[in-house]
Amino acid sequence: MSEILKIDQLYPVDQKDADKLTDLLTQCFAEDPLYCQLIPQKTMRKRLLPGLFQCDLDELFQTCHVYADSPEMNGIIIVSDETEPQNGVRRRIVEMFASWKTAALLLEEDPSCKTLWNFIRGQEYLNSEWTEDLGEAPRLHVVYFAVRPSKRGQGVASRLMKAVLAFADENGMEVSLETHNQRNLEIYRHYGFHLFEVVKKHFPLKQFCMVRPSEAAQGTLAAS
Repeated sequence: MSEILKIDQLYPVDQKDADKLTDLLTQCFAEDPLYCQLIPQKTMRKRLLPGLFQCDLDELFQTCHVYADSPEMNGIIIVSDETEPQNGVRRRIVEMFASWKTAALLLEEDPSCKTLWNFIRGQEYLNSEWTEDLGEAPRLHVVYFAVRPSKRGQGVASRLMKAVLAFADENGMEVSLETHNQRNLEIYRHYGFHLFEVVKKHFPLKQFCMVRPSEAAQGTLAAS
């Protein structure tokens, strides 16, 4: 893992914090439209989410930068630096291993394969392939951005996002992310993101793909 991306204002999360991070993500995404679509049964979703996030984190700790607001982890932002050199073979192996673990977990919980089939059909919602259409500009991609429900409205989200955006501005980078909750659009627009496209495949669910231009590009747009 490259050490290019360093954000001193935030707490760097590593493997020792995995249990706390899993608990945070489970709380934050228990009623997220994406997971409600993929796992409609609430009791099954409650059982599955911790294991699913553990599978994700096995991959993300190796491929992304994970930051919290503090060691207490009231909020989290997980960022992929798309400018970092990647070992394509190694990354593919890591992704495949995480996919196998996820599939095994889904089959163990639901041997009928219905939930696994939902995840297969929902791949466009689970990856960020849409960013391939953004071109070659230096870019950060926000993989997860979440604040513990009991801590919302206390400035945690702002602290996390502003630190990442400041790093992006200092390094001439645009920032991308996606959300499946339409209510989040205005929040992200407040931080300077604009809607790039809407993905809708196989399900009524919509994925809102958003981009915040680099500071230089924002200046060019403002001047034109």
